[in-house]
Amino acid sequence: MEIRFSPLFSGSSGNSTYVGCDDAHILVDAGVSGTRVSQELARVGIDPNALSAILVTHEHADHIKGIGILSRKYDLPVYATEGTWEGMYDKIGAIADKNRVIFEPDQDFFIGSLDITPFSIPHDAAQPVGYTFELDGSKFSIATDIGSVRDGWMGHVIGSDAIILESNYDLDMLKAGRYPYDLKKRIMSRKGHLSNDDAGYVAVELAKNGTQQIILGHLSKENNFPELAMRSCELAFQMAGLVPHEDAMLYVAHRDGTTGMFSISSRLASYT
Repeated sequence: MEIRFSPLFSGSSGNSTYVGCDDAHILVDAGVSGTRVSQELARVGIDPNALSAILVTHEHADHIKGIGILSRKYDLPVYATEGTWEGMYDKIGAIADKNRVIFEPDQDFFIGSLDITPFSIPHDAAQPVGYTFELDGSKFSIATDIGSVRDGWMGHVIGSDAIILESNYDLDMLKAGRYPYDLKKRIMSRKGHLSNDDAGYVAVELAKNGTQQIILGHLSKENNFPELAMRSCELAFQMAGLVPHEDAMLYVAHRDGTTGMFSISSRLASYT
């Protein structure tokens, strides 16, 4: 089997990612309307009726807007930390008791054949997490809404075959932009978001440890643009003696629609 994933939406106005295999079809976040999520799933060949569950990273609006309607319409369990449930409970409408699933960070669980580990991240939310997904030796990670580079979350994503990695803002654009000072300070804080420079550093470390697909995501509409995020990451590769798009493929996730379907073939396939 293989892990398949598709960034459906990735940016400050809404986030949602499909992750699946033969016996599991999962949404990570649904920060736009349920209708738009369903439309983008259809574009990559996924029937919303086949979904297994929704996983939530944290309770901010750009990650939870469509969760309630999707859970109710398709009878989907919603997985989140206790802190995230407390933060989003009154924002997403009624969720059936049987579909409210609480987990602890750093404790893995299975949905179908996918071994899922939620890991703590530094962000200004109640109890936020990123996720790793493992299947037959292959590994995919989602690491966005992260304020700083730390050994804890880095330890979880190192060794991933593919990752969606936050590259939220260009520092110079943010400083010179129209955001009020308090918001700029929050974004740049150790519980805010990763800059292009931070993302470049992380991408280099990932590539050195075997990551083959790096999708830069959660770009700010006001303080970044795709070409700049890509160029910053390419320069980080070159400064580290790596070759962009050879030592690892680099992509930028689209803000307002799917970036396409990616896949990771099982490392064990050649032995079966």
